Amino acid sequence: MPPAAWEIIIQIVSAAPGYHRDMSRRLAAASASDLVRAERDIRNRIGEQPLDFAAMAAVSNIYRAANVIRNHLERKVLADEDLSWAAFTVLFVLWIWGDQQTRHLAAEAGVTKGTLTGVLKTLEKRGLAKRRSHEDDGRLVLVGLEPKGVAVIERLFPAFNLGEALVSSSLTEPEKEQLATLLRKIIRSAEDA
Repeated sequence: MPPAAWEIIIQIVSAAPGYHRDMSRRLAAASASDLVRAERDIRNRIGEQPLDFAAMAAVSNIYRAANVIRNHLERKVLADEDLSWAAFTVLFVLWIWGDQQTRHLAAEAGVTKGTLTGVLKTLEKRGLAKRRSHEDDGRLVLVGLEPKGVAVIERLFPAFNLGEALVSSSLTEPEKEQLATLLRKIIRSAEDA
């Protein structure tokens, strides 16, 4: 697009109502005060409806934390290996629990079967993982790590764990344990619902 066209678009957007409002990264997280302000703004917008605001704040902060952590680790650790979060998770699951049926692997990695198919194509092309037919039931597909995949995850995981330590460094060890316990409770509640 020519520069003049960009200028026209900027003028049109700039004239739109509310364009000049200060917009922080409220839902994505910018600062502690932005997080609290986002919760207050949501409460003010929703008004007096009989809602569980404490539950909303807890769940939205889980979502925010997960996205911030995922983005940080993808940029700071996984980018060097050109891996997505999903690809890393697939490698990790196969490294810890060995060969998996594709449906079980998708569930453990927290991705759809369609997403897993794309991830596996990439991992196979790079020689990190391999699909094969199940020995007893040819309809089932098993996925396993190739030696190169084992080498990548064994080299990458310590750096990934350093990233985990960095993003949780503001918590004490007892707070980390308490947070893990509380999140397990939420996971169980969500899975039981």
